[in-house]
Amino acid sequence: MAENIFSSFAISGQGMSVQRQKLSAVANNIANANTTKGIDGKPYQREVVLVRGAKFSAFENELNSQLDMTKTSDEHTMNTNFGGINNTGNFVSATLAKDTSAPRLVYDPAHPDANADGYVEMPNINIVTEMVEMISAQRAFEANTSVVESAKSIARDSLEI
Repeated sequence: MAENIFSSFAISGQGMSVQRQKLSAVANNIANANTTKGIDGKPYQREVVLVRGAKFSAFENELNSQLDMTKTSDEHTMNTNFGGINNTGNFVSATLAKDTSAPRLVYDPAHPDANADGYVEMPNINIVTEMVEMISAQRAFEANTSVVESAKSIARDSLEI
């Protein structure tokens, strides 16, 4: 991908997509915070979004091109190149996964899903944690929106020159 003003749109767009996935997972978690039995008969498991950077980002490619060694003599080593070029245009990958931690046990013998000892297996969801995740994703989304607005402003100002 050519490094120009439009690559910042692509990077921020992918960032906003990841944050949208995180917000969706948080919404599902909050909505199912009291779901004691799902289709499989077990309590709802918390959803988390795993985000990983692409193997070769534009920064890494530029760094590697600056670190390349030029062979000026047959006695020198060959050129060193630490990686390939990321032509996919993907800068991050996001995967939805289930939190496999144990469910919370709540003593409520009157609940229809209580076991013989009176405990109910509740989802492994902490509302406070979900709210923190939501605020974090919202702020990251806003930051990416600001980057898009700044890039648009730069492009507009460049055309006026």
